[in-house]
Amino acid sequence: MLSEQDEIKLGRDANPEIMKQYGGAYDDAALQTYVNGIGQSLAAVSHRSELEYHFTVLDSPMVNAFALPGGYVYITRGLIAYLNSEAELAAVLGHEIGHVTARHSVRQISAARAADIGYTIGSIFVPELQTQAAYSIFNTLGGALISGYGREHELEADRLGSEYLARADYNPQAMIRVIGVLKDQEDFERQLSAEEGREPRIYHGVFASHPDNDTRLQEVVASADEFKADSANHDNREGFQDHIEGLVFGDSEREGIIRDHAFYHGGLGIAFDFPAGWRIDNNPDSLTARPPAKNGLMQVIVEDVGRPYTPREFMTIKMKLTRLQQEEEMYPAGLEGYTAVSSVRTTYGRRDTRFCVIFFNEHAFVFIGATKDKDGLDRYNSEFLTTAKSFHPLGANEAKFAKALRIHLKRIQPGDNAEKIATDSALRSHQLEQLRLLNGIYPDGQPQVGQRFKIVQ
Repeated sequence: MLSEQDEIKLGRDANPEIMKQYGGAYDDAALQTYVNGIGQSLAAVSHRSELEYHFTVLDSPMVNAFALPGGYVYITRGLIAYLNSEAELAAVLGHEIGHVTARHSVRQISAARAADIGYTIGSIFVPELQTQAAYSIFNTLGGALISGYGREHELEADRLGSEYLARADYNPQAMIRVIGVLKDQEDFERQLSAEEGREPRIYHGVFASHPDNDTRLQEVVASADEFKADSANHDNREGFQDHIEGLVFGDSEREGIIRDHAFYHGGLGIAFDFPAGWRIDNNPDSLTARPPAKNGLMQVIVEDVGRPYTPREFMTIKMKLTRLQQEEEMYPAGLEGYTAVSSVRTTYGRRDTRFCVIFFNEHAFVFIGATKDKDGLDRYNSEFLTTAKSFHPLGANEAKFAKALRIHLKRIQPGDNAEKIATDSALRSHQLEQLRLLNGIYPDGQPQVGQRFKIVQ
């Protein structure tokens, strides 16, 4: 087993990479203080209360929460948006504290070391398996991948988290409600992926072994009742809602906003269009887009120019591209740019790859396009070039599109219903389903007169 000091060091060393890959801490001091206060109250009644715990809200739209060894616990604003009370937030944090107090990651690392194989530090309220962020994070920890802990460890984290909820005067049944929230997320994602003709982007394995109606889950949560005071039923729905008023929903302004197939970034003052129908992923360090057939990839990154290069010199000197082909100057919106093809190693292997470099305000915007087929660059070459050539300074009439969507609370009046509210939503698609998910009434519930209802504007 790792010593406790080794465990703490492991978490401390990984923390900067977590912050980098998940967009950093969400810029809301009041929300950070609120979440930390709840987490510290749970940690104080845990089995390892002597640890120094760190609770951070990450500026990521992903629905996730996880813990590193040694007391580092994270929850994304994306998950917070779908919770509906302080008790539910406490349930997420309590579950993650349970992983820390049971030393699940340490136990698995030790077992992997004993078998001389690489292992896993993982989340994991909702594990994430397939993002580059996950791989980068755990390269820091010896090339480990994120994975779930398995049924027994997840149930143990639920049992411990439920106990901590009870000891902190929350109703342990909040743990069941949170699992229901996540299960609804999975159901909606499966519906969405079927409509879009793609694989569902879900957190694999969680609900197959951990459904919300699981008998053993019900039993471990109920076992926490022995630690609960008769008056313990702290829910604080309104207080929680006060803290999420104005919460960013979806893309952040810091990373830029995707609307339909267009990208807008107010801070950089730029905009451009991806091909219609392509799947776009907005990551902290890049944008990626894939065609429906998934046989191509376009990536956009931004770099400081640094020296008085021409765009071609930027390609050959800074990017170290060689043997350029199909070279051409380009001037999107009158800006200085250059495009060429070079053979480089890509995610598909060595491929002829389209590069476009555009200079704007001391930055180099680099568009990179490759295809899965070895000789298939021509299949998407025109789309790669069209995207780069659509690059332009953000217009005054476009500035509104570079603003993030935010959650607001609306008091339900007589005559209001979910369908009526959805028609006024700023959400781009599936407004009714998403609003029901946000408010815990998915798939067909209705708000009640007098309650506060989350809307997105």
